[in-house]
Amino acid sequence: MGGYAVVDVEATGRSPWRHRVVEVAVVLLDGSLRTEEAFSTLVDPAGPVGPTHVHRITQDDVVGAPRFREVAPYLLDLLAGRVMVGHHVSCDHAFLEREFARIGVPLPPVQLLCTMHLARTHLPAATGWGLAACVEAAGLGWYPAHTAMGDARAAADLLRHYVRAEALPPADRREPLRAAASVPWPRLGRARSLAEGEAVPLLRREAALGPWPLGAAAPGLPDRGAAVAAEAVPTAPGGE
Repeated sequence: MGGYAVVDVEATGRSPWRHRVVEVAVVLLDGSLRTEEAFSTLVDPAGPVGPTHVHRITQDDVVGAPRFREVAPYLLDLLAGRVMVGHHVSCDHAFLEREFARIGVPLPPVQLLCTMHLARTHLPAATGWGLAACVEAAGLGWYPAHTAMGDARAAADLLRHYVRAEALPPADRREPLRAAASVPWPRLGRARSLAEGEAVPLLRREAALGPWPLGAAAPGLPDRGAAVAAEAVPTAPGGE
């Protein structure tokens, strides 16, 4: 336990109160910013997937994807004791907080670290504060834009860039890490929709390097720019 959880969500719209998470990714980093684990899946929002022209997720893509309640126990374990990092992290946090609230789990107060906020001071050459502009200004190369895992990995690389540039010296990182590790964290049993011992079926998008112009096909992939692969993770013991 301890370290950072770099998160990104794709959603069916802009409002955490009215819209739902349709894809989520978490990249776990230790205190030295080494990758420990990476998790992502499409999520069935139980309704329209929203702006396909932005996130390139179609209604067919979420057929067979887990509902949020089914991946919630694993997500809780990933976030426990971590500083939550993201590009405009307050938005990702708000969507996750609201999704957990819908299933009756208050998300504890978490330490937040925003790579977009840091860019305003430490990336003066950036042409804007969006993730693509910040990645370009930091010289980090292309990434699979508007896929949850692509954006999460890009935010993790931005965090490493800031640390290398001494925008976040060790003294400034130590206290948030200590505070995050001390927060009592809830646990959640598996969803009742899953049979005893049944693994949660995940649907993970894979995409070639980007970002590329919206509407353009990624190299060697269909027009939506992502392929979908099935995985599974074991559920937590116990029931809802």
